[in-house]
Amino acid sequence: MVEMRFVESSNIEQVGYDADSMELYVQFKNSGLYVYSEVPLAIYESLMNADSKGSFFNREIKKVFRFEKR
Repeated sequence: MVEMRFVESSNIEQVGYDADSMELYVQFKNSGLYVYSEVPLAIYESLMNADSKGSFFNREIKKVFRFEKR
């Protein structure tokens, strides 16, 4: 399992990234763990640096990358 980091967000609890597989792991507070595929490192870094993780996620990740719920 990838290392997860807690983040300040009203909706997102933890985020992790596997650079080898380009998978972004997002643990939501209310809906579980989702794994997003083919996410560039720059997107992960931008998410982690965003003032609002939820807004960035909704704008740049949610409807852009394929995902599966785990």
